[in-house]
Amino acid sequence: MTLRINSTGPLALLQDKGRFGHQSVGVTPGGPMDEHAFDWANKLLGNDPNATQIEITLGQFSCTFYAATTMALTGADMQAKLNGDPIVPWQSYAINSGDKLEMGAASAGLRAYLSVSGGFKIDNILGSTATVVRDGLGGLEGNGKPLKANVLIRYSVDVSQLSTVFSEPRLRKQVPNRFIPTYGKHIKVGVIPSYQYDDFLPEERERFFSAVYTVSNNIDRMGYRLSGEAIQCQRNNLISEGIALGAIQIPNDGQPIVLMRDRQTIGGYPKIGCVIHADISRLSQCVPGSTVQFYEKELHSAEAELHIQRQFFTSYNS
Repeated sequence: MTLRINSTGPLALLQDKGRFGHQSVGVTPGGPMDEHAFDWANKLLGNDPNATQIEITLGQFSCTFYAATTMALTGADMQAKLNGDPIVPWQSYAINSGDKLEMGAASAGLRAYLSVSGGFKIDNILGSTATVVRDGLGGLEGNGKPLKANVLIRYSVDVSQLSTVFSEPRLRKQVPNRFIPTYGKHIKVGVIPSYQYDDFLPEERERFFSAVYTVSNNIDRMGYRLSGEAIQCQRNNLISEGIALGAIQIPNDGQPIVLMRDRQTIGGYPKIGCVIHADISRLSQCVPGSTVQFYEKELHSAEAELHIQRQFFTSYNS
């Protein structure tokens, strides 16, 4: 009833939806960088929406299954193979005991999500299994460490698979094409004007929304640093305040930083606004050198779209 990690690649982390309710004491939520891909991996298997998965960054991951199950793979295309046979993401596959999954390098996007029927069985820390390295919380041993080679991760046997043996990959379900994103080299990102928006002069706001920014090499689960047109805020004597997912900080050099899942919980840089929830997933799959253009999004419209998205995953029968 275990999965053995043979190789992790650059980074592999156990994640559920996140650790909420503790930001007041400095604990960041964590959770999946690409929530759209994460949600579909659980949806394909009929899992609880919060079931724990493995988030794989850049590829070069491999593992062996030691019990029958069904697995789902979503997100970036990492040239995956099951027992040496090529498989594609955004689908689920029947798994026999002894099956081996291997991934190459990501060919489009940055992150893939591996889920099994029922989710991986990990102890909660502060109500979540989410791995946050900077906080030293979550993950396999509860200490925030990334996964390593040769560790074992428990999962439940899928009894529907016990009497069935397949000699080649057996497709179970797949995500409809209209819901599979294309990880391109240029994206447009919606921004809700908020925080210190009114402290930026109109010409600075116009510069921000008309510029095309490049995703720098300085990106991780804490934040995405962009490069391009520098903008300045009139106000520079801010008291540190709580920071939401997607907040866009403008530090002294004027280059935007979009704060992501493992962000700090407070900060004192001016913030021109906040990236809408749906576009966080798209940004998280952008490789360095990709370009980003921001546009204004009205708060109530963004809230309505998020509500529809969450309702969809609750009711949609894949």
